[in-house]
Parts: sequence; C-alpha cells; structure tokens
Amino acid sequence: MAGILDSVDSRTNLVGENRLELLLFHLHSSQFFALNVFKVKEVLKLPKLNVMPNSHPSIAGVANIRGKSIPVIDLRRAIALSPKPINDHCNLVVTEYNRTTQAFLIGDVDHIVNMEWSEVMPPPNNMGHNHYLTAITKIQRDNMERLVGIIDVEKVLAEIIDYDIDISDGVVNQELLPKLKGKKILHADDSSTARNQVKETLSQLGIEIISAQNGLEAFYILKEMADSGANVNDEFLMLITDAEMPAMDGYKLTYEIRQDPRLQNMFITLNTSLSGSFNQAMVEKVGCDRFISKFQPDELVKLVQERLQQIS
Repeated sequence: MAGILDSVDSRTNLVGENRLELLLFHLHSSQFFALNVFKVKEVLKLPKLNVMPNSHPSIAGVANIRGKSIPVIDLRRAIALSPKPINDHCNLVVTEYNRTTQAFLIGDVDHIVNMEWSEVMPPPNNMGHNHYLTAITKIQRDNMERLVGIIDVEKVLAEIIDYDIDISDGVVNQELLPKLKGKKILHADDSSTARNQVKETLSQLGIEIISAQNGLEAFYILKEMADSGANVNDEFLMLITDAEMPAMDGYKLTYEIRQDPRLQNMFITLNTSLSGSFNQAMVEKVGCDRFISKFQPDELVKLVQERLQQIS
C-alpha cells in the first residue's frame, strides 16, 4: 500500500484550479465509492483491532498506528449498508477531519483519479435526505461508465460524534445582538450536516442564512444580485464557503469573486474540515479573508461579531 499517496504539498497546485483527486475504493461490493485525497493521511492494510465495549455500532474498534490509538469506523455499516465480515481484502483509510484523526474500514482500494470539480455532480434530488453522499461522478472502467459515490464524511461523523451547536457562556456580545438581528450570511457547502450546523448556530444570533449547495450556486446568487444593481456587501455580512464542493469548489469560488469588480470586496471565510495549516496557506493563495475549522460554534460566533465590528 506504500506509495499510493504522495505528499499533500505535491497537490497544492490543484487549489484554485477547480480540480480534485479522489481515492476510489470498494465496500465489499462492485460499487465504487470515493474520498477526497486531501483529507486522507494514509492507506494501510488492516491491523489488529481492539474492540471497545459500549461504543457506537459503527465503531469496529481501535487501532494502534505508530503509537496512537485511532478509532476505526466501519464505513459500510456507517452508511447503512448491511454489515460484511472482516477479511483479507479490508484496508484502513486514515483521515483528518475537524482537527481529529480517525480511520475508515473499507474493502479493496482501487486507485486515485484526478478530475475537475465540474465533473462532480450533486446527488439526484429524488435520493431523499437519508443518503450519505455529498456528490457523484463517473469513471470509465472496462469500457463501461461507472458511477462513483463521494462519501459525506461529515454526516457520517456527526452520527457518531455529537457535534455541538451550543454557544458557550460569555461568547456572545450582548451589545451586538440587536445589530446582528436580520443580518444575512451566504453559506456554500455540499454537506447538509455542515449547512445545518452553521444555520442552527447563527440563527441563535438572529442571523438569516442563505444556503447554497456548491460554489457555482453561490456564485450565481451573487452575480444575479450584482446584475440587478444590488451591492452584495450591503446584502451580506460575509460569505462562508466550504473548500470542497461539486461544480465549483471554494477556492475557485473565491478566485471568481475576486475577479469581478462588483464582488471583489466581499468578506470571504473558508470554513472546512481540512487541516488548519494547509488551509492557512491556501487562504493566502486564493485571497480568502479568514479560515475557520468546521463545527466550532464559539469560533464561528466570534468571527461574525468581529466582522460586524469591522464594518460598524
């Protein structure tokens, strides 16, 4: 398995180019699934697992990897597929989300594919709300077109880890609350879990969230406003955008906004589950104003209050 992943540094040239790399794998079936390589730390053969009593049903156990105990999530079980026995075809994908490390138990690893975000589509609307995909794409295999489901890891983790939307005592500036009420924020994210977390957190301040499911949808919202003569900075306190989204990612969205004189002064916050050190460099590269890790309600509220004070 060694060598399947190069260093993240070698992939930073994809940022701002609306491209991504996907790690394709199976979950003990012929169907293809994928994770974004940027979130993958390593892939390895399944080590011995230590079972943890009374843990979540999707937790297969804990693995000792280089001296660290890492929880292992049975991805097949976590996305509501019928369980399969562990065998020699099992592998671990070690990932970093929201400053935590976890591993996913998967089947056979296929390969890494490089593609444009424009080739990645949102799931069909008729799939309902209970699926675990943020997007789908297609690949050619054996002279056939095959669908690939890109896993909504944030939804998977939210069902195992209880993400808090409560704001700690003392964080909210009571003097700013009247000024925050009725303010609008545009939020672009392909994960319904992430959209709900931001909405439920900031609605406690009286803020209205305008949601977009990807960067292209958010860009159209802004462009239509500008075309109608509206000043987007008067309409929105800020834009909060995920990094990875179908159709147009957050880096490309930021780039396009900065190229339009009517939009270029908009305050843009990159809100992502990718590692902070990586994203700080990317914030500077593509021209975002701030970076904040996902699922940190206190930090999100502090940022919004800080922005309001800047423009008051």
